Amino acid sequence: MLTGEPVPVTKRAGDKLIGATLNTSGALVMRSERVGAQTMLSQIVQMVAQAQRSKAPMQRMADQVAGWFVIVVVGIALLTFFAWGVRWAAA
Repeated sequence: MLTGEPVPVTKRAGDKLIGATLNTSGALVMRSERVGAQTMLSQIVQMVAQAQRSKAPMQRMADQVAGWFVIVVVGIALLTFFAWGVRWAAA
């Protein structure tokens, strides 16, 4: 699950395991060394969540430019609307 291996990887006595290990033959006895927030999967989820919360400097700048762009475009649209209305009323 975490290593992305396309086929099962053989483990021997004493090898470390990760959650989602698949036992295909025989008995499997393992000792939990990390639980809860200390597991590798939990740490990966935490890193992804942190990355989604933070914004890159370029993204912050793009958000600021987009904010001003919307204001300018709406302003131009309103000016055009009123100029068209004044010209139409004068005709």
